[in-house]
Amino acid sequence: MNFNQQQKEAYQKAAFLCSKSEKSSNKIKLKLIDWGLTEDESISIVEKLIEEKYINDERYASSFVRDKFRFNKWGKIKIAYHLKADRISSNAIDKALKEIDDSAYRNTLEKLLKEKTRKIKAVNQYDQKAKLFRFAQSRGFESDHIFSILDEILKA
Repeated sequence: MNFNQQQKEAYQKAAFLCSKSEKSSNKIKLKLIDWGLTEDESISIVEKLIEEKYINDERYASSFVRDKFRFNKWGKIKIAYHLKADRISSNAIDKALKEIDDSAYRNTLEKLLKEKTRKIKAVNQYDQKAKLFRFAQSRGFESDHIFSILDEILKA
């Protein structure tokens, strides 16, 4: 591909960004457009970055899932929503979400709910369960997981 000077500079900046941390093809495309390139120019640069393995949406999805689960304590629903918003393919999202260990996922949710149980004020057990459910749901956890753990916690 023959790039003009502006495109070469944008390519080098984008390659540098991608070498520092994982980026999605969509984020880089939008950044290139912000830098003043046309959509066609930015698409051709993104294609070259993919070809040279600076960008890989599956690798990005995997990294995103790992980070958001480990550091932000997000559930699979919230993680998938953010990846879909970033135009990552459903296959890549599913593959990345399968990397989350089931027992670690359950333990994380249980720990979050136990911490929250100590902090919330509720008038009765029904109110407490509703508040805990909404909290866990806002973190992106699935209803069936939330209910099974809430039943365990609130019995004790």
